[in-house]
Amino acid sequence: MDLHNPNTVVSIDIRESTYIYSKVISGVGGLPVGTAGRALVMLSGGIDSPVATYLAAKRGLEIHYIHFYTPPFTSEFSLEKIRDLAKQLKKFCGKSKLYIVPITEIMESIQNNCQNEFTITLMRRFMVRIAERIALENKFGCIITGECLSQVASQTIAGIASNNVCARVVPILRPLVTFDKGEIVDLARKIDTYDISCRPHPDCCTVFVPKHPSISPRLENVEKDEAKLDVDALIQSAINNIICEPI
Repeated sequence: MDLHNPNTVVSIDIRESTYIYSKVISGVGGLPVGTAGRALVMLSGGIDSPVATYLAAKRGLEIHYIHFYTPPFTSEFSLEKIRDLAKQLKKFCGKSKLYIVPITEIMESIQNNCQNEFTITLMRRFMVRIAERIALENKFGCIITGECLSQVASQTIAGIASNNVCARVVPILRPLVTFDKGEIVDLARKIDTYDISCRPHPDCCTVFVPKHPSISPRLENVEKDEAKLDVDALIQSAINNIICEPI
């Protein structure tokens, strides 16, 4: 017999009882949910953030969600898509909370006062600040995003850097930062979130994306433009209107 390349491997597991088996069925792997701390996922309606959620939970993080929406520019159907994504992810993550944050006032203020090319960059900075506030108030140890390097204009190194400085205490983790889109789609299909993500109900990023977004925003220029806004008041107004739902 060939011990290095056998046709069949027979294993024996001796515990209270003895088990003899020749077939191994692999599980998900990773760590038990909750053993690595608590995380707040920035859950959009796209393909990426649910996959990032799955990978974060796989490494032992207890998962909760924050979603930003812009009524009436985004419909109730977009919120239902988010709820359905969270319910599907519950199979892997267990019970969670979903924080729904209205940012219509923020987006209108950005559009009325700031350069069009910085719209998404400034929006993301507000999202990070609000997510950090929620994380600190609820003892979430990190923020998770579905960002993938250079996939869209806001996910370049410069775009990511402009967001990072807004989280002053809570770290931002990006499980998908080096993934190809095909790899992300394959995982989305595996965890059955792909079809939900593909429903034709846009989120606020899609609705407000400018025709020519900046792909290399200089931080000093972004901050200069942002100074035109009452940042603290806009953030507080959004936080005052948060809805929290159990999943």
